[in-house]
Amino acid sequence: MSWTATNLVSAFLLPPLNLILLGALGVLLLKHHPRLGRFLLASTLALLYLISTPFIVETMLQKFETPYVADSVDSEGQVIVVLGGGTYFNAVEYGGDTVNRYSLERIRYAAHLYQLTGKLILVTGGAPLGNATSEAEQMKSVLENEFMTPVKWVEGTSNNTHENAYKSYEILKKDGITHIMLVTHAWHMPRAVKEFERAGFQVTPAPTAFTTRYRTDGLAYLPTASALQQSRIFIHEVIGMLWYRLLPAPNKI
Repeated sequence: MSWTATNLVSAFLLPPLNLILLGALGVLLLKHHPRLGRFLLASTLALLYLISTPFIVETMLQKFETPYVADSVDSEGQVIVVLGGGTYFNAVEYGGDTVNRYSLERIRYAAHLYQLTGKLILVTGGAPLGNATSEAEQMKSVLENEFMTPVKWVEGTSNNTHENAYKSYEILKKDGITHIMLVTHAWHMPRAVKEFERAGFQVTPAPTAFTTRYRTDGLAYLPTASALQQSRIFIHEVIGMLWYRLLPAPNKI
């Protein structure tokens, strides 16, 4: 399935569109099936509250994330593999496309790991929208020019985590590398580890950007737009893990 088709399907399964459709169905049923219509509308409001409430959403993400102590990865893995997190398109202040905040958080941690371990780095991420530079090229540029961290390998043709894993394996296997330190967001790590292990790697997870909370007060129970965005991430990861289980494993080169 193409990147566009995958994201189109995802839009119908993720908030806010899934709740809009559920609520619209409830409105349509009010006239002829009022009990069911009211139930769907009430369910829509209840779900909207739940997935927009910071305390609930942060707790879900924290349960999903697997914590690792940074010191445990300092000497493990032959190389550092960094997954692209997206592009900041037409960045006026930088004169063109560059890394978005997700990619930036990941390469910042990769640079930190490089300083700790001296391990070589592979960056992986394509250009699914057909833009001129891939996510991998953008990450390499920022790592080398802003973090003064060299990048050894660039995998710039993959469009998703599944392809990140198998195409990175094709590159690194040529150099006899099968044990990696994998850098991505903590909420993305469970899915990423499964894919990279399925591709043939031994993986030492090196997650970053954990879901943290300064304190819990009354505001943590008031719905926010940022919590709704976090819910989208959580649901997307769950759907992604279920989808990848259905995919056949490509032949490894």
